[in-house]
Formats: sequence, C-alpha cells, structure tokens
Amino acid sequence: MAKTNCLIVRAYGRKLDHLRGEASRIAGGSKADWWVERADKGTRFCFDDAAAKNSFALICENSAVPCLEA
Repeated sequence: MAKTNCLIVRAYGRKLDHLRGEASRIAGGSKADWWVERADKGTRFCFDDAAAKNSFALICENSAVPCLEA
C-alpha cells in the first residue's frame, strides 16, 4: 500500500490507544481504510484518504501529541 497519507506520532499507552480509536472513527466516517505500523521514532498512522489524515493531524495537535509527516 502507498504511504502517501501517513503521520508518525509519538504517543504511548492510553494516549496511543485513544489515537487508534480516533483514527478508526475518522476512517469509518470517511469510508477510508487505515492502518498502523511501528516506525523508528513512534507509530505510523496511514490513511487511504488525505482528508482523513488531515483530520487525524488536527486531533493530534489538539491533544498535544507530536506528529510528523511520514
């Protein structure tokens, strides 16, 4: 799968669990696929839809979770 709509987040424990739930909710609302994989310095969240990725980035920003374009 292409990794053009991915973000690497640095969150652990309950915060990471919360972000997984938010990613699932966003992807479901956008009818887009999403997946999570480990990255060297965090967790990579990838979406099939750019709008879903952007919505997820806003949630990270509002939750004070550092995220980088991957």
